[in-house]
Amino acid sequence: MANTTPMTSREACDRILAGETKAIHVDGSIDLSGADLKKITCSISCNDLNLSGTAISTLPSDVKVRSRLNLDNCKQLERLPSGLTCGSLSLRGCTFLEQLPEGLSTWFLNASDCLRLSDWPKKASVINGNVQLRNCLEIRSIPDWLGPLGQLDLAGCANLHELPPGLVVSGWIDIGGSSILSLPLSLQAVSLRWRSVPVTHSIVFEPEKITSKQVLAEKNAELRRVMIERMGYLKFSEEVGAKELDQDTDAGGRRQLLKIEIDGDEPLVGLACRCPSTNRQYFLRVPPHMKTCHQAAAWMAGFDDPTLYQPLIET
Repeated sequence: MANTTPMTSREACDRILAGETKAIHVDGSIDLSGADLKKITCSISCNDLNLSGTAISTLPSDVKVRSRLNLDNCKQLERLPSGLTCGSLSLRGCTFLEQLPEGLSTWFLNASDCLRLSDWPKKASVINGNVQLRNCLEIRSIPDWLGPLGQLDLAGCANLHELPPGLVVSGWIDIGGSSILSLPLSLQAVSLRWRSVPVTHSIVFEPEKITSKQVLAEKNAELRRVMIERMGYLKFSEEVGAKELDQDTDAGGRRQLLKIEIDGDEPLVGLACRCPSTNRQYFLRVPPHMKTCHQAAAWMAGFDDPTLYQPLIET
């Protein structure tokens, strides 16, 4: 590939789409985003490669991308070649991808919304940049070789319970909606975020200490919403004396549509109900224009018109 004469980006795109088998070398970028492309049959060398929104399932083993490799929303992508090296790798929405390749080397990694991603390579290098794993529901661990990093986004990683000892992050970590209950010593001073909102360690790890008085005194609307979420909507509604808009019964018994007025923010409206199988009580937030329990339940079931929502049994 080193002796291949560089070609224009347009020529490279045309040859790849035509099923070219000879090596392609471009000094600049190759942009095939959204193209009708299922397979690449040639080796590629370029600065940036954008294959987002295509139907490819894999990449050639000798693809060489010096800067940014964009594979966002490649829904059929199953695997990446071993030893893949690039400055930035974006895999957002690759919902079929289950593992990252052995020997991966990059600075910036975005695998957000990769819903099946679960396996890490035994050996890889992702250092000095940022890693985004938002809503990776199958991620259950973070490898020891990761970092040091600038930022680490783990929001929505519901099955992730802990981080490895010695992990270093110089900027911030977002753990909103994860199951992380504490941080290793190496991260005790790190800044925290909860789904992009800067928060204190106390809000994240000591939610039982949050009171409705503290919540109502908070002027920042986004932080106030996080505090209510951490405190628990049901507990908050009980402490502030929520107004009942409507009540009826379902399989779990009595349920209420409750409303809480909050200065400087839209009203907080939710359906307080009980699970018939576990007897656990919930406060399920709904849009503030809801007027009845049935309308709220219908909205949660995906019905804009509540008259069309007629379940035999509501659970």
